[in-house]
Amino acid sequence: MADAVLRGLGQVMFQNNSYTGVLFLLGIAVNSRVLALAALLGSAVATLAAAGLGAERVLLRSGMFGFNGALVAIALLTFLEPGALTWLCVVFAAVCATLLMAALLEAFAQWSLPALTAPFVLVALLFFLAAARFGRLLTTGQLPTAALPANAVVEGVVTAATVGEGVLRGIGQVFFQANLLSGVLFALGLLAASRRACVMALVGALAGALVAWGMGAAEPAIRAGMFGFNSALTAIALGSVFLPGGWRTSAYALLGAVLAPFVAAACTAAFAPVGMPAMTLPFVLTTWLFLLASRKFSRLRAGAGA
Repeated sequence: MADAVLRGLGQVMFQNNSYTGVLFLLGIAVNSRVLALAALLGSAVATLAAAGLGAERVLLRSGMFGFNGALVAIALLTFLEPGALTWLCVVFAAVCATLLMAALLEAFAQWSLPALTAPFVLVALLFFLAAARFGRLLTTGQLPTAALPANAVVEGVVTAATVGEGVLRGIGQVFFQANLLSGVLFALGLLAASRRACVMALVGALAGALVAWGMGAAEPAIRAGMFGFNSALTAIALGSVFLPGGWRTSAYALLGAVLAPFVAAACTAAFAPVGMPAMTLPFVLTTWLFLLASRKFSRLRAGAGA
């Protein structure tokens, strides 16, 4: 069970590797011990709930029920004030993530489409929206301020240091950690399991940062990695997990990484009136689009020899 819980942390970036999970946990801990505990608890509760309900052993042992629980736990402790009630909600939300994961696996089976982090996004949004009607669930002030979308202005000067930090922080932001050391440890965790996944994450985060810079996004947001994490996840998913390897697949994954910042900006603007974060929804939507489209492109499915 301990191995499955750690693999659940690794599966946040598609790595079925307990050593990767340890490095990911360490990467969270160097920035926040509370969030590291939340991640561990979320993965454990989600995995135990799945085991108690009789989920398939292969899925359990590979951590497939743990990663959404870990992410939703971190999200709740990031955006809601920590307290006994919030920690209780973390446990309940992790169980809900397991139920939704099972439901999406069943619903998407006919399309052979992965659930990705959709359970995390939906469950987290459920609790954040519900907090507006529950007086004992207090927000931390990190949720976006509800307002109609306004036209952005170019802010700050983007330098090589901005982009470099944005790449590492972008990988860190997958776990809500805007910390350089966290990003380095996450990259090392990927490297421990798959060199290709590590390269795709770095290239994806770089693509996201460069696109954001080219489109005139604010320098602080680029430096914080806010335009990198969805691109990094998209590049890993398309370039090292769901499609055969090859230069065409790599180019296709890069195209997805380039699109992800646009989807992220659109989702952020769409959620602005209700003051909700988009989280990894842009990655989910972009990856679903590219996976479904790839079925009509024979040379992508044929792999490296095509």
